[in-house]
Amino acid sequence: MAEWDLLQRLCAAYGVSGQEDAVRDIILKEISPYATETRVDALGNLLAYKKGRKSAPVRLMLSAHMDEVGLLITHITEEGLLRFAPVGGIDKRVLCGRRVQVGGHVGVIGAKPIHLLKSEERGKAVPMDEMFIDIGASSREEAQEAVSPGDAAGFVSPFDTSGGRIRGRALDDRAGCALLMEMLREELPYDMTFVFCVQEEVGLRGSKTAAFAVEPQAAIVVETTTAADIAGVDEGEQVCRLGKGPVVSFMDRATIYDREYTRLAFALAKEQGIPCQAKEAVAGGNDAGAIHVSRGGVRTIAVSLPCRYLHSAAGMIHQEDFRAAGRLIPALAENIAGGAV
Repeated sequence: MAEWDLLQRLCAAYGVSGQEDAVRDIILKEISPYATETRVDALGNLLAYKKGRKSAPVRLMLSAHMDEVGLLITHITEEGLLRFAPVGGIDKRVLCGRRVQVGGHVGVIGAKPIHLLKSEERGKAVPMDEMFIDIGASSREEAQEAVSPGDAAGFVSPFDTSGGRIRGRALDDRAGCALLMEMLREELPYDMTFVFCVQEEVGLRGSKTAAFAVEPQAAIVVETTTAADIAGVDEGEQVCRLGKGPVVSFMDRATIYDREYTRLAFALAKEQGIPCQAKEAVAGGNDAGAIHVSRGGVRTIAVSLPCRYLHSAAGMIHQEDFRAAGRLIPALAENIAGGAV
């Protein structure tokens, strides 16, 4: 477990979009001894500059986002139940019966019991506006002692590393944050800037301001991406697979990635014996969508960890994919910052 202690602590912290403070505090404490300079901008992004052995011919920014999907409390009923709205893209089918942390209390997401449903309601996903969070309060006044509208709720889920996998909450994108933090601990060949962004899940907002401030010429976005290598999904629709290495995208719904950088990633992986796979779908998006169009344009590549059950109470990644990404990203950063392509 010692190998995964950092990732476990990051995943245990709650950081729904717009309320990433606890995650940022952990990252800042960990990287401060290694970074040359750190600062937090007005939105809450954490920017860390580190000098390398040489000045970089190409100004490189590496980015991962701190925030996670979750729920925002909007109303407290007379009965002490909490109404909520989603923060980020959450599949409503995964919500009922889930435990969530809100206002320092653990609640359960509830809805009308199945034995009270009409026949036409059974077998259908419960609309989100018919759900509520029950923290055990018996009245609005009692609930208000613990929770206020505007508070965020995040999933409660254990962190497990058995069987060569990692299962836990908020792996999107605490896994990417952990990879960049580990890289910051090492001596770098060139000067680089590392950015831990806020509000990715609600529209790539933090990365937009961070990229404007950093003015990079190139960027590596470190993310997680949907793996659908599960029962019932045809091979051609699985997007990517656990255990086959980090994922390099050619295009998604927000970005067409730099072709020379994607070729470089696969060439480095082959040369150094690092497993690596292509994303086999044009789907999703990440902070690259805001970064690559910042100012006069930024040459950008995304390196992602395949993750099952993204945006749910618990995701799953493969330990070997994490280790492989920990080798590929520094090699890619060295070549890009050094102006190899």
